[in-house]
Amino acid sequence: MTTRKSVAGIDSPQSLQSALDGAQYIASQELSTAGYLSLALGKPLLLEGAPGVGKTEAAKAMGAVLGRRVVRLQCFEGIDASAALYEWNYPAQMLAIRQAGNDFVNIYADNFLLERPMLEVLRHPEDCVLLIDEIDRADHEFEAYLLEFLSDYQISIPETGTVRAATHPVVFLTSNRTRDLHEALRRRCVYHWIDYPDAALEAAIVMARASAVSQATAQAVVDAVGRLRQQPLVKPPGVAETIEWSEGATLLHSQGAPWPEAFRRAIGVALKDHDDLTYIQPHLDSVLSGVAA
Repeated sequence: MTTRKSVAGIDSPQSLQSALDGAQYIASQELSTAGYLSLALGKPLLLEGAPGVGKTEAAKAMGAVLGRRVVRLQCFEGIDASAALYEWNYPAQMLAIRQAGNDFVNIYADNFLLERPMLEVLRHPEDCVLLIDEIDRADHEFEAYLLEFLSDYQISIPETGTVRAATHPVVFLTSNRTRDLHEALRRRCVYHWIDYPDAALEAAIVMARASAVSQATAQAVVDAVGRLRQQPLVKPPGVAETIEWSEGATLLHSQGAPWPEAFRRAIGVALKDHDDLTYIQPHLDSVLSGVAA
């Protein structure tokens, strides 16, 4: 496999940023640079940040830019090779053995192999973007499975041998940083930390994603969300909640709810934890102080 300099016409951070804009993902210059280097160097892109800042959406937008489907591997505690790499179709193997009688049957033929996300992407690297989502939720042991994959884009299947990608696949890993990742895993990746966007960028994201929302409403909801994030909340609203809150309040306003009452009624779109909702009630007037009456 050779290092690629251009993928689908992406030949600079600027061209990637423009393409992501076209996919309605408003990326910072820093994220566009990290994404470009990941493509150009054929290395995975590790995105860390708080929940809701747009890590998963970045992978989806890259899939749209490249014209590839996103194959998502959602990590969880206890995830193993059978969920991430492959497993054998044991019922089909047993049936084949019974049907074959005394004849030989190769129970390790490809038709008995069930592809899981990592094997699927190795076999079809030019058709897919692999998203290994929330890697920090997996066990340390699972990271060992990833090292061979991320080093050489290959996996070893004891019964049949090594499967190696013909070209570098596009791979995203995301982490909410609930635990530290192994240094060996980090070294194999291009790294970028995604923070909450500044007010101007977040307003641009709302306008790009919520076409029915006015610019004034977008700015108002971004300011209100910024004040919410300054509160000691269990689950501060992410960018997705900013978009949804603006859409929800706009819908209620179109049905007769005045500002800022529309935002107040739609608060359950922004905050999705009972303790947070209880805490914020006495502070909601100050949070909504910038919303036009």
